[in-house]
Amino acid sequence: MPRVIDVADTHSHALGESIEMLSGGFDPEDECNLSNAALALRRLANDRNFLGDLLIEQLKQNHREGGHESGYGPQAIVLSPNMGSFFLRANIWPSEDEACFKASGAKTFVYGIPHDHNFSFLTAGYFGPGYLSDYYEYDYESVAGYKGENAGLRFVERSALTEGKLMLYRAHRDVHAQLPPESLSVSLNIMHVDPAKGWYDQYGFDLENDAVTGILNPTSTECFLRCAIGIGTEEALDFAEWVGKAHPSDRMRLASYEARSGLLDKAGRDALWRQAEQSGSIMLAAEAASRRAAL
Repeated sequence: MPRVIDVADTHSHALGESIEMLSGGFDPEDECNLSNAALALRRLANDRNFLGDLLIEQLKQNHREGGHESGYGPQAIVLSPNMGSFFLRANIWPSEDEACFKASGAKTFVYGIPHDHNFSFLTAGYFGPGYLSDYYEYDYESVAGYKGENAGLRFVERSALTEGKLMLYRAHRDVHAQLPPESLSVSLNIMHVDPAKGWYDQYGFDLENDAVTGILNPTSTECFLRCAIGIGTEEALDFAEWVGKAHPSDRMRLASYEARSGLLDKAGRDALWRQAEQSGSIMLAAEAASRRAAL
């Protein structure tokens, strides 16, 4: 499960002061750096007024001001710009009794979707009883990532992100299935930023069958590739063929085969997926076999 970090500190910092504490960056692999970040998050969480004040100010301004403070979504509130190696955010976790939950459903808030993360982040329970999680661990390096693959999940415990609790979610190790809190809750996060992490896969899981359900973090690069292949220019198809054969990302290779298969008849799709089966990639070969079996 995520690493629980005990930081006994009663000082409180405003948002700007906590960001200043993090001016040296956030590196979850460096213990000294991690300790500093955990202290910064603890002191921010100790300020019981900053988030409410920020929200009221934004409501007064009707979000007219630009900048990171206007980065609102249905659940996440961005608290800082990208600072190179991190950014801060708050997450709202509605209970089943909340109107937004009833209107949007559990999946909108990632409840009931077991997943890992392709980045590490620090989190602290800021308000309310906190969401529940069934926590698991697994060995990322032993998983190829195709649908239905055995994940080797190891159950650890069910617990809540209670007010004041501070944890480090470790990239490619910690898996959790979140459940709604008993009442509205809020968490604060320091998110680690590393551009290279975008090429590492984040997986969804089927807990009942201990299996990978798929990749949860498609990139804009994949979307661009699919669009270019769909347009069907000779240059795009030549590039797509290279991607399918030689791109270092198996995810991109699969996207190339999927997009090209949409341009072909049944016999052509079978031949293309047969080629993918011989690609040398465990993930791609397994996905290709599944597609051929479905033809």
